[in-house]
Amino acid sequence: MTWAPEDTRATNMPGMIAMAQTFESYINDSGGLNGRKLKVLTCNERNDSVAVSKCAQQAADAHAVAVVGSYSEEGGSFTTALESNNIAYVGGYGITQDEFQSPLSYPINGGLPALLAGSGGQLSEGCKKVALVRPDTITGDQFPIFLDEGLTSSGRPAARDLPAKDDATDYTDVAERSIGDNKSSNCVSAVLGSHTSTFFDSLRRLGDKPPKVRLSSVIGSVQQSLVDATGGPDSPLENALVTDWYPPASDPKWNQMKSVVTKYAFSDDRIDVADPGVQTTWIAYTVFAKVIEAMEKGTAITANSVQRALDRTTGLSTGGLTPDLGWTDNDLLDIPDHARLVDSKVTYQVVKGGKLVQQGSGFVDVAAKLKKATSVS
Repeated sequence: MTWAPEDTRATNMPGMIAMAQTFESYINDSGGLNGRKLKVLTCNERNDSVAVSKCAQQAADAHAVAVVGSYSEEGGSFTTALESNNIAYVGGYGITQDEFQSPLSYPINGGLPALLAGSGGQLSEGCKKVALVRPDTITGDQFPIFLDEGLTSSGRPAARDLPAKDDATDYTDVAERSIGDNKSSNCVSAVLGSHTSTFFDSLRRLGDKPPKVRLSSVIGSVQQSLVDATGGPDSPLENALVTDWYPPASDPKWNQMKSVVTKYAFSDDRIDVADPGVQTTWIAYTVFAKVIEAMEKGTAITANSVQRALDRTTGLSTGGLTPDLGWTDNDLLDIPDHARLVDSKVTYQVVKGGKLVQQGSGFVDVAAKLKKATSVS
């Protein structure tokens, strides 16, 4: 099963559902997994604890062998439900701490903690002061902890914390406060999910105070589609800094995913190949497929056998989209309160000529920053 929110007032991830369905078509057209057909169930978790619990129950009732490449901010609801039915959660988006604590969770990235810690490190290289605009939610309350560790470990002051509604239609007040004295040596980081574009629009419309500050965010709050929609090379996001888990969408490592989308979902406008939710679902299903294909011939594919196979997996290649992955005891990174975290690497990107491009080379490891931040959080 794959679940994600659709048609809600807050964050929506329809592309994850669409990518799961596309992967199903691709695998079955290619002969299945060791000759077995892949059947993908989908569910709208609606950004709601009751809805995601129903999705988990649907997965159990249908004897789903795993939940793969999904998104939910209601970690406390779905992890308990999956654990009670021994169903693995493979490659979640990484937005809740529960995804890094549940013994049946198999993350493929470092989640928002890694993005924020990495963003702090990226911002520390050129920003004297940083203002963080983030959701006024329980999840959002954790954002400054990780961003500030990235900043302070590099000798910069902690960010000014500016909580804001995550479903507002106007952010003029917080936009004005975020620019402060409006110096080009300062930066504004906005991490509001799909409403980050609304914030940047409010920032742009400040009138007699056009922002001189440098803009910043993390993938998922800013991505290529937003840069395109706001003017491409003439976008106010030109020169913005963005931290990602994965290489930029222009990297040839994404070519296989792009060819699959072109062949099996050419007319599906839910899929944006530069969307981190779509990318996460692609990687998660790639991991799931490789684990199934590596299982001993004749093994019954059940939730329990898949879980055991995942527990034995190490050194699994994703073709360079992530570091090699595994969930054995030797792969776990010993991050406090994030016991299941196995990938602490991020990439630094910057908007140049209207395109998100790599800043620097390769992955940046933020494990030390995560350990320090979680030790005091």
